[in-house]
Amino acid sequence: MLKLQRPDCLPVVFWSNDGSRFIVNKVREYCLIVEGAYLSESEAEHALRDPFIEDWVEQKGRFRIHNMDEIQISPGVTLGSLGVVMLDERVFEIASVDPEHPLTEHKAKGVAEALRRQDMFDEVRTEPRGDE
Repeated sequence: MLKLQRPDCLPVVFWSNDGSRFIVNKVREYCLIVEGAYLSESEAEHALRDPFIEDWVEQKGRFRIHNMDEIQISPGVTLGSLGVVMLDERVFEIASVDPEHPLTEHKAKGVAEALRRQDMFDEVRTEPRGDE
């Protein structure tokens, strides 16, 4: 039997009540680690959001808070689905706050590219999320 495994998935073994086992692929979650001259999570969150909101306003004419879930940062990732956590002085983690839609490696790289284009952070890198 040939077993194919996606590189962005982790196999998770479950045991059913009748003693049989089955394997489910759990998506490996990624995050972005960013560095910038921001002293709080709130400042870093504004740095993340403001350029995308400004672009939205230029295109649509106005912004309302419910538009956060409509603003696409990269394919499959909306601005409203991302959260910012301070890890260290001027170092922040950006990750999905939606457990149903975690950042895959591909999505995280797309978000990283978009953030680099906006040039709001000095350093942007992707890595597997540490709380797995």
